Amino acid sequence: MQTETMSPFVKAGFFSTLTFSWVGSLITKGYKQTLDLKDIPRLSGKDDVYESSVIFSNYLESAVNAQHQGKDKKVTTIHLVKSLIFTTRADILWTALFCLLYALSSFVGPYLINNFVQYLNGKRNFKHEGWVLVSGFFVAKIVECVAQRHRFFRLQVLGVRAKSVLMERIYRKGLTLSCRSKQGQTSGEMINLFAVDADRVGEFSWYLHDPWMVILQVGIAMLILYKSLGLASIASFIATVIVMLANYPLSTFIKRYQKRFMQSKDMRMKATSEILKNVRILKLQAWEMKFLSKIFELRKTESKWLRRFLYTMALTTVIFFITPTFVSVISFATCILIGVPLESGKILSALATLKILQEPIYSLPDTVSMIIQTKVSLDRIASFLCLDDVDPDTVEKLPSGESEMAVVVEDGNFSWDPSAPGTSLKDINLKVQIGMNVAVCGTVGSGKSTLISCLLGEVPKISGILRLNGSTAYVPQSPWIQSGTIVDNILFGSKMDEGRYDSVLESCALKKDFEILPFGDLTVIGERGINLSGGQKQRIQIARALYQDADIYLFDDPFSAVDAHTGSHLFKECLLRLLQSKTVIYVTHQVEFLPAADLILVMKDGMILQAGKYNDILATGTDFIELVGAHEQALSTIDPITINESDLESHEPHSSRFSLDGEMNDEKSINPHVPRQLVEEEEREKGRVGISVYMKYITLTYKGALVPFILLSQVLFVVLQILGNYWLAWATPASSKSHPPVNAKTLLRVYVYLAIGSAACVLARSTFLATVSYKTATLLFNKMHSCIFRAPMSFFDATPSGRILNRVSSDQSVMDIIIANQIGFFAFSLIQLVATIVLMSQVAWEVFVIFVPVTAISLWYQQYYIPSARELSRLIGVTKAPPKFYGTAVMQWLCLRLDLLSSVIFICSLIVLISLPTGVINPGIAGLVVSYGLSLNTIQSFVIKNLCNMENRIISVERILQYTSITSEPPLVIEENRPDKSWPSNGEVAIQDLEPKMKDVSCCVDTSYIAKVKCQSNICSHNYRGYLQIRYAPHLPLVLKGITCTFAGGKKSGIVGRTGSGKSTLIQALFRIVEPSAGHIVIDGVNISTIGLHDLRTSLSIIPQDPTMFQGTVRTNLDPLEEYTDHQIWEALEKCQLAEEVRKKEGKLDSIGMFSKTFHFIALQVPFDYYFSHKCYVYTISVTENGENWSMGQRQLVCLGRVLLKKSKVLVLDEATASVDTATDNLIQQTIREHFYDSTVIIIAHRITSVIDSHTVVLLNQGLVEECDSPLHLLEDHSSGFAKLVAEYTSRSNARVEDEED
Repeated sequence: MQTETMSPFVKAGFFSTLTFSWVGSLITKGYKQTLDLKDIPRLSGKDDVYESSVIFSNYLESAVNAQHQGKDKKVTTIHLVKSLIFTTRADILWTALFCLLYALSSFVGPYLINNFVQYLNGKRNFKHEGWVLVSGFFVAKIVECVAQRHRFFRLQVLGVRAKSVLMERIYRKGLTLSCRSKQGQTSGEMINLFAVDADRVGEFSWYLHDPWMVILQVGIAMLILYKSLGLASIASFIATVIVMLANYPLSTFIKRYQKRFMQSKDMRMKATSEILKNVRILKLQAWEMKFLSKIFELRKTESKWLRRFLYTMALTTVIFFITPTFVSVISFATCILIGVPLESGKILSALATLKILQEPIYSLPDTVSMIIQTKVSLDRIASFLCLDDVDPDTVEKLPSGESEMAVVVEDGNFSWDPSAPGTSLKDINLKVQIGMNVAVCGTVGSGKSTLISCLLGEVPKISGILRLNGSTAYVPQSPWIQSGTIVDNILFGSKMDEGRYDSVLESCALKKDFEILPFGDLTVIGERGINLSGGQKQRIQIARALYQDADIYLFDDPFSAVDAHTGSHLFKECLLRLLQSKTVIYVTHQVEFLPAADLILVMKDGMILQAGKYNDILATGTDFIELVGAHEQALSTIDPITINESDLESHEPHSSRFSLDGEMNDEKSINPHVPRQLVEEEEREKGRVGISVYMKYITLTYKGALVPFILLSQVLFVVLQILGNYWLAWATPASSKSHPPVNAKTLLRVYVYLAIGSAACVLARSTFLATVSYKTATLLFNKMHSCIFRAPMSFFDATPSGRILNRVSSDQSVMDIIIANQIGFFAFSLIQLVATIVLMSQVAWEVFVIFVPVTAISLWYQQYYIPSARELSRLIGVTKAPPKFYGTAVMQWLCLRLDLLSSVIFICSLIVLISLPTGVINPGIAGLVVSYGLSLNTIQSFVIKNLCNMENRIISVERILQYTSITSEPPLVIEENRPDKSWPSNGEVAIQDLEPKMKDVSCCVDTSYIAKVKCQSNICSHNYRGYLQIRYAPHLPLVLKGITCTFAGGKKSGIVGRTGSGKSTLIQALFRIVEPSAGHIVIDGVNISTIGLHDLRTSLSIIPQDPTMFQGTVRTNLDPLEEYTDHQIWEALEKCQLAEEVRKKEGKLDSIGMFSKTFHFIALQVPFDYYFSHKCYVYTISVTENGENWSMGQRQLVCLGRVLLKKSKVLVLDEATASVDTATDNLIQQTIREHFYDSTVIIIAHRITSVIDSHTVVLLNQGLVEECDSPLHLLEDHSSGFAKLVAEYTSRSNARVEDEED
């Protein structure tokens, strides 16, 4: 947690602020120890996003209200610009002042060079002129250094502040979007607004003052050139304009390539994000390599634009470096033509002036491009802020206790799409008194979840009245779990109340889970609750709702993912006891929960078809009778079981999922070390980045063969440039009275030759560097993605997708564009620095004596600074603003001191020169030293800055290399051990022991942990006695502790057990999502551990517990590999009861809708240019992200359609019917019986009716096989665990729950 101490920047005095000494304490701490987030002082005042966002929001709202009085209040780009200026106005003024000081002081040196050369030539205008000139150089240098450092710091702070307030506004807007607006936005598009658009507006701060700065710098430069060259300065101006115009087409190409590159990257990131969310289903279906190839195809398009971008940038680099030479050639040629005498002082003054103009000339096209890009980003943000919010008038909210009615709906008509002709809910009339229990039932797609969403205010109201009395808590059908600890998920920001907390845990049956956890309720939950069972996730989110102590509770079928006993416990303890005084509205497919309701609503086609008490509507309504009849029909297959109440009570809800169970004895025997969380802190390297990281990067492309050529090209470029300038200084006289050693033509000809040679060298250097950058980025991208896609599921369980996305997005962007240039610039600037010092030492050797200690001090400063800068850079990945703020400050702290040290070298060299007697040194050569000395501080700080930036940026390489060494899954295909194409032909699944000497289950492990396994010889093979052991990670306890059984080929088998007993884990072992610690699984005589994963998984089919749909069309969701014909797909849709729903859509299988939204070009691969030229209509797909516009039951039916297409010999249903009503469940079971009659069907179900007709039932308890036999045999023994489960289910189903409670 970040420390609460006040920012030292706020408390700093004038001198401390001027010299950045206020950040010294943080640098000292970072030098002595590794910095963590708690060591970073919090931001204060306007640097704190909270205070800045309040200022920004207040001004934005007042600006919008002032312009749109009485009209729709829409945010425009102008509003955003004005609000940003108002929020950062003080920093804008300060940076403008620093820019002005920098511009004026930077031209003092070039202006004084000619006077200095004349002084060395013996011309004295007044006494002590030399010391006055040195003082002028010194003061100008100090002002330039200080102004430059504070300019950079303030611009960075300004950018961070602008980015922060925009991100806060975008995030706040995202919380209030209407459901229709959300359907028009994918999460990836919203992330782009944060990561790309807000960031681009923040980066614009660096270009904020460039437009007027260019004009000012060019104006000052022209005055100095006119003083030195006279009318020839006009030619200089024309040449400068020509260079600017030459940059424009290149900048246009760069902009176009960058835009296409970013567009391609967005498409890749969207696909990657969706893949990571659904990686489990991809592995179960053996689709991961197909989807990896899609990523590679997207990257191929991205690489095409990246390659063009890099080589075009290389060309602009050439122009950047030859600009001063080109303009000087034109200027000097004009001087020769018009007869302006060339003197060494004037030439050196012109060269120094043109060198300063080099950067603004080069950056002007970038500035124009950045203005355009920032305008586009602001337009996108403004468009997002203009999206419709949830209408506050949809729900009339009354204070708690103000009315006797908790919920009132009168003549309500609601529609997800208000522009559509029909409505989602129609003619809704509902009155619910405070304290009532209201049950909502109906078939799949009847509008149950829409009714709950309507009460939440999510569905736009067309007409009618909707009134709620008091606060509301909501429990969705799909558990929503945050990454973090269990207690944080339950409290959800509320203060801890021990009494209420304990009561909630007791009601949700969570205490037993916590008792066996090494970390208790501080156990970290993986992303989306990945290390929890479905039932555990449901109980935690129910606990979260209960803890909020709301007035109205809305439950959207939360009991479907838990077993019968746990469901009954939750229903009685939560709804009937803890919430007995609250208003509860619950959707359920469990008919047995309906009699307890005070009011039952039967939904059909978006209408409340019937309403009343259980017995009343049972006597009057046919639809309700059908629901109950389907339930009774399912129950008819079960004979009534009589069982003692005490036996039922002894079986309390229990858990055995891997992070929420495990005997401590087992854990200690496996791992004697301190228990570890499944999801741990992100691996963060500490200390200096190893030289091996640099070597791996440099030698990856052509084994580093291009590196010597790059360095040689730079050395030759620097040498040729120095020779050219030396030639001009030597070949021109110090004054008009002196005779030139060569004629003008020879002077110009030699200079042009040297210029062409230097241009060729910089072209070769830039081309080689671009090649290394592109090739290395491509190789590391392919290797990293191959390793990620081949990583075991345990890697994704323990690694939040955000960590992976950071690698494949921001770190990959650094790899694509930045890191090669950063390493290159360090080497190039170091070569330039050495050459400059050598040149200065040739003239005044004393400079070298000063240079050695100054360099040593500079290196000490760099070593003192780099530990803090490196860790701050790493912490930016954790939280952006504070580390970035202080990272910028410590950078300027270092650069200011290096600048001052460089100024000392420069001033000392000037003192040496003026101390020499006249005539000892050529004045022109001395002036050349001065011209190079003017840039010495820039070059030296550039070396150190590039060294620091290189160390910071190389962290991205380090992070990517971490992901190129992930432990891989077993091979996809083992050529020497491939099964027959007809495998499996019978479908017998036998779970066997690796150690045949184990003759009895009871001797496998301590008998105190094992229940007796009941096996009959005709069901379970006695030859395979032993145990299968499963753990999710080496440091985690066993989940399956002793499994031995056989599922007969071509038969239906059921797996039952309490919530978290290990049922889904067993299925994951079957698909080798997790590998056994001991034992193995044999299918038709083939040990599945000996064959490739692809051969195994393509031969099996599964309908997973969490139904998954991908953004796209119906066709791409049913047949992502494009293996089946339209006829086969329609046939599958008919069988899974979805054909009619799909036929309603205009495009059928390839249906798309049309919305006037502005952010869908990424999802459909619509060209970016098309997006701008067709603003009115952009297409969207019929299945939105994660299938959010399909009900849970419909998504489950789509998964059924997939297996119907595949039709494998072994089919697994993991709670496949948990989210559908009993009637639909019966239809699905009938479909399975009809079309998989000769297949091995393994069903995990909490509904006993789904497994009662199985050939074999396996009962799991705490990761052990408690029973394995036919249902008939198990039911004959009323003391069996299965008989108790059946009794619980039937007793719950045949009696009113409140009667059971009595």
